[in-house]
Amino acid sequence: MKNNHVIDFHSHAGNWSRYTMDDNIDSYVRVMDKAGIDISCINCIFHGDSRIGNDIAETFVSKYPNRFIHVAYVNPHYPENVIEELERCFDQIGSAFIKTYPDYFQKANDDPAYFPAYEFANDRKLAIMMHAKFPFDPPELNITERFTNLSNRFPNIKWVLAHSGGSEVTSSDKNPFFIHSAAGEAAKEIPQVYLETCSSGTALNCIEAAVDAAGEDRVLFGTDMTLMDARQQIAKVTTSTLSEDIKIKILGENAKRLLNLKL
Repeated sequence: MKNNHVIDFHSHAGNWSRYTMDDNIDSYVRVMDKAGIDISCINCIFHGDSRIGNDIAETFVSKYPNRFIHVAYVNPHYPENVIEELERCFDQIGSAFIKTYPDYFQKANDDPAYFPAYEFANDRKLAIMMHAKFPFDPPELNITERFTNLSNRFPNIKWVLAHSGGSEVTSSDKNPFFIHSAAGEAAKEIPQVYLETCSSGTALNCIEAAVDAAGEDRVLFGTDMTLMDARQQIAKVTTSTLSEDIKIKILGENAKRLLNLKL
């Protein structure tokens, strides 16, 4: 795979002491090198003021512009700032897609509070990465129904379901977003849904199952750095029984096409 870019679709900048996260940029790049990752799509979700987080992510891009791609984060807690911040991210910083994190907002990603950001994304035909399910969701939630409704309302958005393509474990109160099977069903039904591979749990043939659900063109490699070990996360893909061509797609070509990257 030396002639193809390996792109980590899901990585975080910023300190989070709960998980001993470290935002040392040079160390970050050394870990990427050890894992064989060429480019990381990096976001920072750890501040209520999304501008602060987006600026932190931008410091990574500024120092290593060939190794990082900026991902915009917005927080509906401050609705008056959402569009202004998205315009700053995409028109000045050069963000590639949007990351949401409803855990802090305590309202799920289909709440109308997110719709202004979704309208922005729909107009620009952007991708948005998010968890498919949350601890505050009702237990009877149907993920396929959730993203069918969102896709019907915002048909130009590509929905990337984080953690949903790398584990076969069933969701629980402790791990509500490790829901490979339910997210896979959504991907089977909805062409706008993609699965991203990072997860703390790893089941046998989990990447193969993700491809079976979403197709080889809608599975994206991610690490969740620095919460998780990039070497373990990439090994799930490289040691799978999939063909080299499909591995190349998952590890970077799908992200390049989705984000229209010119590398």
